[in-house]
Amino acid sequence: MESIFHEKQEGSLCAQHCLNNLLQGEYFSPVELSSIAHQLDEEERMRMAEGGVTSEDYRTFLQQPSGNMDDSGFFSIQVISNALKVWGLELILFNSPEYQRLSIDPINERSFICNYKEHWFTVRKLGKQWFNLNSLLTGPELISDTYLALFLAQLQQEGYSIFVVKGDLPDCEADQLLQMIRVQQMHRPKLIGEELAQLKEQRVQKTDLERVLEANDGSGMLDEDEEDLQRALALSRQEIDLEDEEADLRRAIQLSMQVPEIYVKIFHRHQVHILLLKSCGREERPTLKSKVVGSSSSSKIHQDIRVKSRMQVQEHLMVI
Repeated sequence: MESIFHEKQEGSLCAQHCLNNLLQGEYFSPVELSSIAHQLDEEERMRMAEGGVTSEDYRTFLQQPSGNMDDSGFFSIQVISNALKVWGLELILFNSPEYQRLSIDPINERSFICNYKEHWFTVRKLGKQWFNLNSLLTGPELISDTYLALFLAQLQQEGYSIFVVKGDLPDCEADQLLQMIRVQQMHRPKLIGEELAQLKEQRVQKTDLERVLEANDGSGMLDEDEEDLQRALALSRQEIDLEDEEADLRRAIQLSMQVPEIYVKIFHRHQVHILLLKSCGREERPTLKSKVVGSSSSSKIHQDIRVKSRMQVQEHLMVI
């Protein structure tokens, strides 16, 4: 596709774009086409003068604007036809009785020029494929052989005049390259107006987004979204606190259940010691801040029990 010459629309210079896209190069400029238009105007003036320069028709003709060009850049079919004659090319009306009698399949032609009101564009075969080179498109549009006849029929139904270009077109790089390869087109080109409208819409959306971000101090988050996020964080913290409280409560209950067991064990050991002393004919007589009556061995056993019991209670209290 890159090798195909395609002029995009500028002002009302569609006739210039049509010719250059047909010939595949910058062959004509507005100045050159204007020169052809002035020449045609002069030829028409001379024909009208043959009837008398004082005639009413001649004076009316001089007061009318040119029918071959205007200030916008539009050029008539006569200007296009005369420009193509320079290259030995001729235009024949596609739906004329003379051409229809020839019964030529459109795919066997080389190119067409289409006109509706003041717009001109070219449909041309390059290599072995057809392309719509309308200057209003963002690029060349591939047309299959089976679709070409339907495409031309649709243009006629919409009111287009179609001209067949007869003669040998000048050689071009795209035609030589596409004789060897075939191109594929994944997406059809858009109209220039559609692309501009899409770009404008994207710019408007970007501007609206920037205004929203500025209104939210650049945080990029709407107030409602920020409130929802704060509520979600608060709920998650509450759930964590509840889980921590439940865990603490379970640990406290377990510890409270372990305290009696410790004291039971201490009491049980002390009772066993008393029974041992009685069986030996001795009796424990603990006194506060005094010596314990009995053998040194029994006193030592009693002290060990008392120390161990105190240590166990202290360890448990430290855990709690």
